[in-house]
Parts: sequence; C-alpha cells; structure tokens
Amino acid sequence: MKTARTLVTLVSVGASPLTALPLTAQDPGTLVIRGARVFTLAGPPIENGTVVVQNGKITAVGTNVSVPAGATVIDASGQHLYPGLFDAISSLGLTEIGQVDVTNDRQELGLFNPHLLAATAVHPASEHIPVARANGITHTVAAPQARPGGIGGQGSLIHLDGWTVEEMLIRPSVGFVLSWPTLGGGGSGFGGFQTPQRPFREIKREYDDRVKQLDDWMEAARRYDRAVQAGNGVPRDLKLEALSKVTRRELPLLVQANSDRDIRSAIAWAEKQNVRVVILGGRQAWKVKEELAQKQVPVIIGPTQALPGAQDAAYDEAYAQPAALSQAGVKFALSTFNSSDSRTLPYEIGNAVPYGLPQDEAIKAITLYPAQILGVADQLGTIEPGKIANLIVTDGDPLMIQTAYKHVIINGKDVSLDNRHLELYERYRARPRR
Repeated sequence: MKTARTLVTLVSVGASPLTALPLTAQDPGTLVIRGARVFTLAGPPIENGTVVVQNGKITAVGTNVSVPAGATVIDASGQHLYPGLFDAISSLGLTEIGQVDVTNDRQELGLFNPHLLAATAVHPASEHIPVARANGITHTVAAPQARPGGIGGQGSLIHLDGWTVEEMLIRPSVGFVLSWPTLGGGGSGFGGFQTPQRPFREIKREYDDRVKQLDDWMEAARRYDRAVQAGNGVPRDLKLEALSKVTRRELPLLVQANSDRDIRSAIAWAEKQNVRVVILGGRQAWKVKEELAQKQVPVIIGPTQALPGAQDAAYDEAYAQPAALSQAGVKFALSTFNSSDSRTLPYEIGNAVPYGLPQDEAIKAITLYPAQILGVADQLGTIEPGKIANLIVTDGDPLMIQTAYKHVIINGKDVSLDNRHLELYERYRARPRR
C-alpha cells in the first residue's frame, strides 16, 4: 500500500516546478537544491543560490556552484531555503497519548536515573513525528521528564525520519534533565475541596533535603570518577559513571526551573558545584535576564501561546519574554516541550515578533541557537559545507501560518510530507455529499 501511494504521489505532482528530476541515471547520494533564496544564517541571504548535498552532508553553497552529474535536482526557483527547524526539547517519539500510560515512555520510576538515554524509548512509528516533520521540524531532542528534585535521564538528539532509532540518532546524549526542587507547595483546590496550606518550615526542610541529595550525588560522582581514574578496581556504577560527564563539564544539566527564585537558586548551585547548566522552561527568566546574561547561562523557554505564569503577571508575559531576553544578551531558544504540539513551533516564536523580537532572531531561536546551546552547532543550525543536510524549502516566511512547506530534507533525503492530519483532511474533504 505504501509503495502504491508513493507512485501515485509521484505521478500526481509530476508537473510541479519543485519536483525532482526523473529517477533515471541519478546518483541517489547526491541532491541539489537550486534557484532558491538561501538563508544560510551564517551570513546574508544568497539570491538564486545552489546547495549541493552528498551522503547526507552539505558540500557546497553559493551562486556559481556546479551540479554534479547524475544528481537529483530540486528546482526551488522563487522559493526560500532555510536550515531545518529544531524543536530543542520535546517528547516526540516518547509520548503518543499523554493520558494513556502505555503510550507514554517519558518518565521512569525512581528519582535519580541519570544513566537512562531517551533514545532507548523512542518509537520511530509515532504518528506525531510525520505531523511535526510536515511543518518543517527536522530534528529534536527527545527528553525524559524528571520528578521534582530528581534527574530523569539524558536527552537524545534525533532526526525526525528513520525506520529505527539507530537511523534517527544524531547524538545519544546532549545533557541530563534535572527538575529543580521548588519552594512551592502551598494549598490547592480540586472539585470544590481545599487542601490546607503547608507550613513554610516544612516546605523549606523538604527543599533543603532535596538540594542536599543533589549535592551528595555530585560528590559521589566525583569520588567514583577519581577512583576509576586511579584504577582502584571499584565496581561499575552506571549512574555515577553517567554523572561523571556532568562533574567533568562534558555535558550540561538541563535544569527545569520556571520562577525567578528557582532560576537564581539553580544558577547559584551550579556555580558552587562547578557544573554547566541550561535553564529549561524559564517562564520568569525575564526577571533575571541580567544575571543570565552576565553569567552566560542559556535558556530554552516554552511556548508563547500560554497563560501567564502567575495571578499578577501581565497577559502578554510569554509573548514579550523572547524580546526581553534577546535585548539583554541572553542566549535563548524556544521549544514546545511537547509531542502533539511540536508542529506549532514556528508559530510559537512567530508570535513574539510583534512584541519586539527581530524576525531574524526569531528564526535563529528555532534553528541556530538551540544547536549552539546544546553543543551541536558544528553539525546543525546553518547552511554551510560540512553540516548535516537538514533543510526546508518554503514558499515564504516559515513563521507565518499561511506558508507552505514544499520540501523537507532530513539527513540529505527529501522525505515524504504525508501525515495523519493530511490523511484525515483528504478523507473528510472527499466525503459523499447528499
């Protein structure tokens, strides 16, 4: 069925100016996109540019680039070519239906699981992946969810295309997800019943205990690492072995923290422990923007289309935050932290543009900046020779909802844009009329 549908698709779009050349005498490892306005994000746009891709990597970019013999050519005249969009932190491949436990592999039992890789739980056949892919998302970090005060595991960088996790995998780990303990925990209501307000003394004691647990884990990881380096023959401990990458500053802690108080506490703790951190969520990061900029702590913020974070917060807090961080010099990216909503990524950052974020900065917040923050800018984020060929061809600004994605290229392959949403749209559009 899939083969037949593919053949029908090829026949039906044969007259399109963006269709690749006939498959005869082609080199399957070489792809050329020519005629587009190329937004490299490494310099000014290139008018009528040509990009050559070989074996999954970009090999040439420019205006006077020769087309290798036998290459598959996409004529993108009048179109725009951008780096593929990067949903920095998501649950793609980990969550199918959030409220159905058997389809949700984002969180494991236990408070501390630093040795677990999210890639081992990714489901390549998830229906959410092609939906996100059709809207320009070419790669993401599938990230585990941590329990308050704990480490949920390591986020894995994956392509949004592939039959197996091995085909999808770019990097097994880009960091460890830590949920910072909070001093919250007052009374709450549900169904008309009100739970009593907890004494602050009790909340503070619980908070201090959890921070001490984190201190103890860091110290244990350092002692374990020293013993291994000294050849003392200590029994292998997968959790401490993994955390040694944090204490050696090889990988960062991706710290989930939203309030300004929690963000400040997390930064102070990281300085004390001499570890690298990236703030995730950061709903009130704008309140500590000067400190974040001074200490060069990057932030991956959540969607703009969200309710204010507090009762007295401004209605436009989430929309205005990207511009505030950008103007303060904070390195930031925007992410959906989601699976089914990953497709809305370009519109989430696009809604920050009317609130003062420059349009080019908005594009970089979902392409180049997450690559820089997560340590993969040598592979992704710009259109330059040597980079992985994750690219999108559009008929306009990708941040605008009316823009169509004509081609999505992942790891050098022009992938199908078929997805569940399109299938349902076409089914009900063709319903019998009476």
